Amino acid sequence: MTARRRLLLALPAAALARPALAQATWPQGPIRIIAPFPPGGSVDTIARLLQPHLSADLGVPVVIENRPGASGAIGTAALARGPADGATWAMVFDTHAVNPALIATLGFDTKRDLVPVMLVGTAPMLITTHNSRPWRSLPEVIAAAKARPDTLTYGSIGNGSLAHLTMSLMQTAGDFRVVHVPYRGGGPMSAAAAAGELDMPMATNAGLGGQVGVTLRPLAQTGARRSALFPDLPTVAESGVPGIDALAWWAVIGRAGVPAPVLARFHASLAKALAVPEVRARLGGPLGIDVVGSTPEAFGAFLDTQMETWGRVVREHNIRPD
Repeated sequence: MTARRRLLLALPAAALARPALAQATWPQGPIRIIAPFPPGGSVDTIARLLQPHLSADLGVPVVIENRPGASGAIGTAALARGPADGATWAMVFDTHAVNPALIATLGFDTKRDLVPVMLVGTAPMLITTHNSRPWRSLPEVIAAAKARPDTLTYGSIGNGSLAHLTMSLMQTAGDFRVVHVPYRGGGPMSAAAAAGELDMPMATNAGLGGQVGVTLRPLAQTGARRSALFPDLPTVAESGVPGIDALAWWAVIGRAGVPAPVLARFHASLAKALAVPEVRARLGGPLGIDVVGSTPEAFGAFLDTQMETWGRVVREHNIRPD
């Protein structure tokens, strides 16, 4: 009997099964991350920022696939209807929590068909105005809106977007009325904002395309606390409109039923990518994102709260998709 044969016979059966288990559960070939928004937006940017680090750690190609439409629902549906083998994941935006209440024909069940993997990060939205406008603070804009109801405009990335829902809450709390101008994504909205077509462009710093402090003057931020990127910029609550705490967020989801070892492996790889100093610097600097890197369980609890909160706003304000 050879030495190798004796060694194999001495090993526990569980140890011999591990390589076969790994091959059976970990997908063979490329990993696909669906970005359910157009190229160049924040979701696409973050996915491509993580891509090379994930590929290096997992040892397989990682492909980003843009499948935009319906506030991210089209790309997410592709994940929800696919196999639960761990070969496909999705990077989603905060609209993921709004879509179940907003879109009657979603085509999948967010809780049943999908599984939370990681809350990557959060960021406040910025309420801004073009440099050509006279206002220097949010109270000045609100005063102008009260003097001329339904004449001032604000822009968002679409009906049912977090900016749309937040401004709906603000108008109720602050007793003013402005006109919503929805765009089909951050690119068109930031271009219109830079051109001065809107009185109040509203999005994250990343969504405003680097225009804050250049062509756009920030007036307030929508989080409960001030962002480290804009420590001198007051919150909406500090500006006289109480009860506003709205953060944009980015997260990774998978197909429900994906094997637990595969989910754990992919989560660990995401955590390693987010720990790379260059990645954290890019997220926290130009994009203005506070890195979270949560557990799947923590993201699941966060998602439940977001769905309840913003679903209620959709119903109470009778908000409909484009």
